[in-house]
Amino acid sequence: MKKNRWKIILILISIAGALWYLYPTYKDINYQKKLSQLRGEDSLKFVQEHIDDIQKVKQKRIKLGLDLQGGMYVSLEVDIVKMLDNLAKNKDETFRQILAEVKKEAVASQEPVTSILLRKFQERGIRLSRYYGDIRQSDAEIISELEKQAQDAIDRALEVIRNRVDKYGVAEPSIQKQGANRIVVELPGVKNREEVRQLLQSTAVLEFKLLKPADIAIKVMQSIDNYLAGKEIKDTTDTAKVVSKTDTTKTIAEELGADTTAGLSEFEKFKKEHPFFAYVRVDERTGIGFVMARDRRYVEYLLSRPDIQNLIPPDFEFVWSAKPFTAQDGNQYYNLLAVKKDPEITGKVITEARATIDPNNNAPIVIMRMNSEGAREWARITGANINKHIAIILDGTAYSWPVVRTKIIGGSSQIEGLDSPEEAKLLEVVLKAGALPAPLEIIEERTVGPSLGEDSIQKGLKAGLISFLVITLFMILYYSTGGIVADFALILNIAFILAVLAGFNATLTLPGIAGIILTIGVAVDANVLIYERIREELAIGRTLRSAIDEGYSKAFSAIFDSNITTFLTGLILYNFGSGPIQGFALTLMIGIIANLFSAVFITKVVYDIVAEKYPAVVKFG
Repeated sequence: MKKNRWKIILILISIAGALWYLYPTYKDINYQKKLSQLRGEDSLKFVQEHIDDIQKVKQKRIKLGLDLQGGMYVSLEVDIVKMLDNLAKNKDETFRQILAEVKKEAVASQEPVTSILLRKFQERGIRLSRYYGDIRQSDAEIISELEKQAQDAIDRALEVIRNRVDKYGVAEPSIQKQGANRIVVELPGVKNREEVRQLLQSTAVLEFKLLKPADIAIKVMQSIDNYLAGKEIKDTTDTAKVVSKTDTTKTIAEELGADTTAGLSEFEKFKKEHPFFAYVRVDERTGIGFVMARDRRYVEYLLSRPDIQNLIPPDFEFVWSAKPFTAQDGNQYYNLLAVKKDPEITGKVITEARATIDPNNNAPIVIMRMNSEGAREWARITGANINKHIAIILDGTAYSWPVVRTKIIGGSSQIEGLDSPEEAKLLEVVLKAGALPAPLEIIEERTVGPSLGEDSIQKGLKAGLISFLVITLFMILYYSTGGIVADFALILNIAFILAVLAGFNATLTLPGIAGIILTIGVAVDANVLIYERIREELAIGRTLRSAIDEGYSKAFSAIFDSNITTFLTGLILYNFGSGPIQGFALTLMIGIIANLFSAVFITKVVYDIVAEKYPAVVKFG
């Protein structure tokens, strides 16, 4: 027993960890079951009372794929040929003929469109500089620029789609680049086909909006807070108590000491008196709000209510930051900005945006240039709003809100204060996304009904349950006590797979369930190899303890080799496959690792303990 002490501790920690990661899924199922039984006001009241916990478990539960949950699958193609047409400096009959050939060949070829274009020009002995770039540029230089433009167009389209899907409110969407110029979007739970088409194909809207003065923003938030608390709506009173002067990311609960029972009751009391400011912290200098990521949906719900909308002035609107940031307390926060409803200027005037490094301090910056019309307007806007924030908003989401330092003449601006080169690159993409040079075309769309998804779950679970029962019964009947131990390891194996999926926010798909079913067979195969070895050792007269040790020792190399080859196969499928194939490969690889731990390590510890304490009950058929 003593020699296995650390092994037992490791096993218990592993089991406890699996239960820890699976518990949110269990709670989420219970919440959904409860909500399905409630109607109307009762349902709304239940959500309001448990909003924090519901959102927390939803983020940590096992995610279901499109084939299990139902929804829409859309494959879009960035029309690079159209982009090449738009970028051409002149167009004659020869150019149109070449472009038509490029478009026809690109449909059936995996070759990049720019490579096909170059080949077509070379076949005719025509230089690219006749239609693109500068006369002094070589074909290699021009094609390099066109390839960069094409890649840039795909990145911009990807960011626009991601922003729109996030704003649309789809839970657990999947947005991936596929091949050279395709984007695959999976939207679980979405049913409105036309609405999705409009969402994905409409022109991106880039706007520059002034932030409202801090006192006005706080006053509007205070009126919302008073209204929700049932107080008379009037000018701000006791605002200092609910507006942060320094630490804008310190939650109300932390300030009131929510780690104690008394603190929790104080927080509940504060939330009753200030139902808006309990979730929204505000910086009194800028009027910018800070909302914990888990509370965002609830604040969105509050701000969308018609009665709350009536409290917001007509020239005033709230917008969210595109990305959350991690504060010193370890929590993630979104910014809530109060901006003027009408934009000062739109993205149509932007001619260039480029992320680079400031040579003076090595800080990431973005250089933005405008056309002549934009330059005139920008000079007027910046001159009238020095030391004020202007938010850069794409499709209603704020990506940056720099401060105007001086009047900008000439249309060339430098955006500073960015945290990383990645953030600068993202802002470059956003600034360019106001007018996509390459349109998006939907080339494939499928709708998976929730009933079909539910049917897939039922059939998948039924297949898994039947295979599990047949295998477990066979093991018990054929290997007696050994079969019971193998079945125990099998249950742990499945629990470990599901726990890893939950812990890494991976998605469980129907092929993933097939991977789990296959893993059940692989796990039992390992036990069969071990038990047959033990039988052979017992047959030649070894003692039970010696036979068990030799059985595990001699069977391990075969088990390890077979599992490693299966794992490598899964790794290849995951890297080179897509969608359903990746789902199958992922669960298979996780299952292989869990199998080596449960079917070999855990069962060996069990036999060491049982063979020492109760040798008479250990039988292998």
